[in-house]
Amino acid sequence: MARMGKMHQIKIGSANLASTDQNCIFSKSLGQNRIGTVWDGAFWSKQTEYSGVLIVDQYANKGFPECLKKFQGDFALSLYDEFSSTLFLARDRLGVRPLYYVATSSWIAFSSQPLPLTELPGVGREPDPIFLGLYAGCHYRTFDNDPHASPYKNIRQVPAGHWVRWCGGTLEVERYWGLSDEANLQGSEEALSKEYRKKILSAVQIRLKESKKPGFLLSGGMDSSSVLSSAVSITGRKQRAYSATYSDSAYDETGEIRTILDSKVSHWTNVRVGEQSVLEKIRQMVRIHEEPVATATWLSHFEVCRQASQNGIGAFFTGLGGDELNAGEYEHFIFFFADLHRLGKRSILRKEIASWQRHHDHPIFRKNPAIAMDLIRRRTDFARHGSVRPDERLYLRYKRCVNQEIFNLSLFTPVLDRIFSDSLKNRSYQDIFRETAPCCLRAQDRNGWAFGLPHHNPFYDVDLVEFMFRIPGTLKIRNGVTKHLLRKAMKGILPESTRTRVRKTGWNAPAHLWFSGNNGNVLKEMVRSKAVRGSGIYRVSEVDRIIDEHNDIVSRGKQMENHMMFLWQLANLCIWLEELA
Repeated sequence: MARMGKMHQIKIGSANLASTDQNCIFSKSLGQNRIGTVWDGAFWSKQTEYSGVLIVDQYANKGFPECLKKFQGDFALSLYDEFSSTLFLARDRLGVRPLYYVATSSWIAFSSQPLPLTELPGVGREPDPIFLGLYAGCHYRTFDNDPHASPYKNIRQVPAGHWVRWCGGTLEVERYWGLSDEANLQGSEEALSKEYRKKILSAVQIRLKESKKPGFLLSGGMDSSSVLSSAVSITGRKQRAYSATYSDSAYDETGEIRTILDSKVSHWTNVRVGEQSVLEKIRQMVRIHEEPVATATWLSHFEVCRQASQNGIGAFFTGLGGDELNAGEYEHFIFFFADLHRLGKRSILRKEIASWQRHHDHPIFRKNPAIAMDLIRRRTDFARHGSVRPDERLYLRYKRCVNQEIFNLSLFTPVLDRIFSDSLKNRSYQDIFRETAPCCLRAQDRNGWAFGLPHHNPFYDVDLVEFMFRIPGTLKIRNGVTKHLLRKAMKGILPESTRTRVRKTGWNAPAHLWFSGNNGNVLKEMVRSKAVRGSGIYRVSEVDRIIDEHNDIVSRGKQMENHMMFLWQLANLCIWLEELA
């Protein structure tokens, strides 16, 4: 597996790729024509290695867009054709590997991370104003709504499933792969679950072939446990696993994790994550990520990667993508209910809402039929099949903390794609291409490569994704329980206690503790720093009020929603602005 160098630049008429990592470059002469390629990631192929020779030969025979359709894997790829002075860039179908670029009329440069590009003439480190406003006062689900944008004003991203052509100063960006609204697969539940099992095992197996000394990131949930257990089933050997645990019982999954250890794990490393030096750890991450980090979960992941690297793990396997494909998020219930309502399945709808309330009611986030119907009306449109509406209460909760003269959050309207006739499928598509997946995959990539630790996400296997987007919602949610078909597929592979567990803690972190007490006072000082005040983005008095309210909620143990996600973003953005200054 190769890692793309820090920066690559092509000038008109140049016969060579300029790179900081020559080992990643392959070039070949075809007559008088020289073709060079650079890639980051892995390709899945029947060949033992998907080499530069094969990439160039495929291009020579089929042209760039057509050869991309033959490539399977997680990759960022460039190819330069000297004869036509044309540079091509491409990113894998689901955007697992990042790829940034800057293009002018006379040159184009690209990189796996954005910061090296800021050193080029006319680029600079100026933040993108939309990103700055969204990160300051909105929800992390909005950060990647524009898949072409980056946190830096003058730097672009290649979106997932797209390719870029640059020639003579002209730039084209095209899609080469995407999902479409195809008919649901026919067959019995038993037959579809067997097919699902086959695809999961295949996705894990093909990635195991790419990995030396694999380790498995293990939470207490279905997804990471399914990946780990599939690897045990394939190899016939227990595997090494790593977990992040906490002293706070509301977030700690130690009990759930222990149910799988005896049967599937050869050695378990428990990384205990505390609140000590959290702001310094955030600073380390921001420097490595070259941008603010999306959520507090990734600090825990950062600590786990550090430990796994010290132990000599060669690649990490995760369950990322399992929630998006299997309707595993709590909000997915609402869109499932909307589809049942649209289809006139009233009796099933009433039963599912009752089961939802029975299994998932919460003293802060209540569940009942009236709340379900209100959510359906707010988050979907009965007149438009498959519609998904933005959750303005979520997006605009901290609007008053942002200086509206700098960025007016009320004017931001997220793009919500409506590709499918089902709301649940459209919500999942949104998660994968515009909301949860992009920021998670990027954070995972940065954390992993900081410690030389590539990651594999079998649920983001293209064949598996295409399969799951042809599975109806009634096979994803059943009797108020998510991931129904996955549970069926994993019978005999997962321990029964894990396979049948309904309670979902979710892989999160107790950041409410991290930003209370003295750290809250430090945040107040950070907002007043020269770099942050110079941006003009925050209304300091309102930020102070949120910090004080959060501290009161935590210190008094109040049964109400706290502000930990906003404060995580506040700390990250303040540190990033200080680093850019």
